Amino acid sequence: MKGIEVDLIRAQKVKKILISKGNYNKKYKPFKSRSKIIFPIFSSIKIPNTIIKEFEFEKAKNKPKDFIPKGLNIPSSYDVIGDIIILELNEEQIKQEKEIAQTLLKLHKSINTILKKSGQHTGEFRTQKLTYLAGQKTKETIYKENNTQLKLDVEKIYFSPRLSTERKRIFSQIKKPEKILVMFSGCGPYPMTFSKNTKVKKIIGIEKNPLAHIYAEQNILINKINNVEVICGDVRDIVPKIKEQFDRIVMPLPKDADTFLNLAFMVSKKGTKIHLYDFEHETEFDLVKSKISKEAKKSKIKYEIIEIVKCGQYSPGKFRICADFVIK
Repeated sequence: MKGIEVDLIRAQKVKKILISKGNYNKKYKPFKSRSKIIFPIFSSIKIPNTIIKEFEFEKAKNKPKDFIPKGLNIPSSYDVIGDIIILELNEEQIKQEKEIAQTLLKLHKSINTILKKSGQHTGEFRTQKLTYLAGQKTKETIYKENNTQLKLDVEKIYFSPRLSTERKRIFSQIKKPEKILVMFSGCGPYPMTFSKNTKVKKIIGIEKNPLAHIYAEQNILINKINNVEVICGDVRDIVPKIKEQFDRIVMPLPKDADTFLNLAFMVSKKGTKIHLYDFEHETEFDLVKSKISKEAKKSKIKYEIIEIVKCGQYSPGKFRICADFVIK
């Protein structure tokens, strides 16, 4: 087939000319040598300082955009948990949801299932209704993060892959064999990543959702961990029975975690670091300081705020934040 040879120094200029005239054959790969490049073309064209020649080109591999039909409005972002994509679709995209799902399966070879959100997180366990769109009919997957594998059902337990960086931020602070308590531990993302990436002495995770607890037990086995204990139950019932104090306490409840601070204070000591999560508007981050102050006064606890960190956007103007503070 026909090609046009040009010096590398003029390659981009010639390529733009070919594209503008509709004479650049994208189905084939250009051939590049040390000083020249040959572009595949449909027909002969006169361009100064170039040579037209016959050449056997290799076929180009399809780029992701080549799979996207014209007019298909694929969301610009979505959650990927293991081999499952979870979409949040607007009214226009819902009309194209099946085509969007099939296209995403073609685009991502490692993805086997496409689901869509069908409501907000609700109920005591903050779970979310998800609707099947394409691929394998399953909502169970294995998610990999920070040297850890987490088996979970994406609909029946609360889990956020968007907190991966936040989990790493915390375990990066663990420099010695600490004893750690994780309240609201779910399927075990915090305990598992802490155990796999630090020399932590002992971790206790407490979770009220029975199914999430079962997955946490499975994840201990999957990750071959021997320093994590998970307990199924309400932290209000479990924590008062714990007869030890912790070096670090993590409280990743999506909402109202501050109402459990009195329990955290019960099993803390001088030097204990507490990570309290909250949702606040970007202009009201100091509200979390007031919440800590209020509970600390009730329990007659002295403390010092270390920092307040943004952990991701929850809604327009509202963010998930983490307040790190230490018991004095």
